[in-house]
Amino acid sequence: MDGTKIVLEGEQAEFGEEAIKNLMAIAETGEEIDKGNLLYCIELAKDREEGDIGAIMRDVIAVTSRGKPVKCKTVGQKKYVAAIQKNTVTFGVGPAGTGKTYLAVCLAAAAYKSKQVEKIILTRPAVEAGEKLGFLPGDLQMKVDPYLRPLYDALQEMFGLETYQKLLEKGAIEVAPLAYMRGRTLSDAFIILDEAQNATCEQMKMFLTRLGENAKMVVTGDLTQTDLPDGKKSGLRQAVSILKDVEEIGIIRLTDKDVVRHPLVMKIVRAYEKNEGISSAKRNRGGDRS
Repeated sequence: MDGTKIVLEGEQAEFGEEAIKNLMAIAETGEEIDKGNLLYCIELAKDREEGDIGAIMRDVIAVTSRGKPVKCKTVGQKKYVAAIQKNTVTFGVGPAGTGKTYLAVCLAAAAYKSKQVEKIILTRPAVEAGEKLGFLPGDLQMKVDPYLRPLYDALQEMFGLETYQKLLEKGAIEVAPLAYMRGRTLSDAFIILDEAQNATCEQMKMFLTRLGENAKMVVTGDLTQTDLPDGKKSGLRQAVSILKDVEEIGIIRLTDKDVVRHPLVMKIVRAYEKNEGISSAKRNRGGDRS
């Protein structure tokens, strides 16, 4: 309301002022202020992280089949989207709920609709996470479908079910296990490798070297959720280490602050990270000897 004043006092006054400014910037975009936005603005202020949150939430990066605008919700997401738009290959590494896959699919759909590419290719390693594929019912496609379901869902939201099915039938959209990429050259395509932490080093090199003319690749994964057998090194971990200084390759690390699911997810991620940090420290000391 006009004439309303908020007076902040104490050691945290500056931090509180910054949080309120960010909330006001979000409100000015027409976005609803919810608990998630509130917590994020507090996190930004606490970490003194710079970023025009209002501008971020005004910038539409894609539109769903129902006309809903897709926007970034955090500074980290904005950096991730900018990296994809700028680079030929982009790695998005971070915890669950940060929008890594969803934003990449949205940008792929936007690129296809604007005729920047002729095809969208989405792939995942079909890693047996606790259940053997051979014991699941059905043919190979039925066995791997559960691994690819999040990709199907995002594509259907962007194109609509009917258009998505037509594009799938004519080959403009391809969703397949990572093993199907071997021996191919992927040109005029927007290619997304999801759950890349479960790709072996050999698979990651195979995938990255499929890159053809007028192609863009996005590789997403969470290094804390690797399902590879003991002794197998994650190809994602190796790739972000050895490719960090290569031109036209962007590496963006999203954090718990970029989680845009239920606010509780941020707390869950942090609890696990804290526990893993304690476990790692014990291992480095040779274990608990008490």
